[in-house]
Amino acid sequence: MSIPENLSVILARIAAARKAAFNPAPLTRLVAVSKTVDEAGIAQALEAGQRLFGENRVQEAEAKFPALKRDYPDLELHLIGPLQTNKVKEAAALFDCIQTLDRIRLADALALARDKSGKCPQLLVQVNTGEEEQKAGVMPVGTAALIAHARKLDLPVAGLMCIPPAAQDPAPHFGFLAKLARDNGLSELSMGMSGDFEMAIRFGATYVRVGTAIFGSRS
Repeated sequence: MSIPENLSVILARIAAARKAAFNPAPLTRLVAVSKTVDEAGIAQALEAGQRLFGENRVQEAEAKFPALKRDYPDLELHLIGPLQTNKVKEAAALFDCIQTLDRIRLADALALARDKSGKCPQLLVQVNTGEEEQKAGVMPVGTAALIAHARKLDLPVAGLMCIPPAAQDPAPHFGFLAKLARDNGLSELSMGMSGDFEMAIRFGATYVRVGTAIFGSRS
């Protein structure tokens, strides 16, 4: 199917999942993951009404989105990949939300950039719920301390994000992240991707990140 047709199917599945959820979020928003998708593919999604996109790399987003954001002032862009401190200035200028705050040093860099520019995107803390050594994200035991540090810096931390281990049932991870958010007074939950977003919605996801089911398989 085409990108607009895929979007229509995904949005219908989100609506159905919310209706069936035992703990639905007030609103579940679709983040169309556009990494490696060219401007023509993104334009098809925009023409179909999609306005929220997620990118993994600052440099790739810088090459694609400034012009698109000028053409579509209501376009919203989220960073969903790891952020290096040397890219904080560029990320803060381009993205509306950074979903991958995962360490004290990055929080400090974001606060410094904010103090210089007067601007800071909304932030989500990425939690490594599976405690995987190769994966980004703060370990669960350190999450509360990172949130407290970010709040002390007056950073706009709104919620949590996770990517469960590929070989495990995602449900316990989604449930754990939802509880962690409640315990820390956070309302936003970014969890669930193409293969499990309906499960994430059952646990109250406010953002689901879907790429392959919209744009097709990519290398």
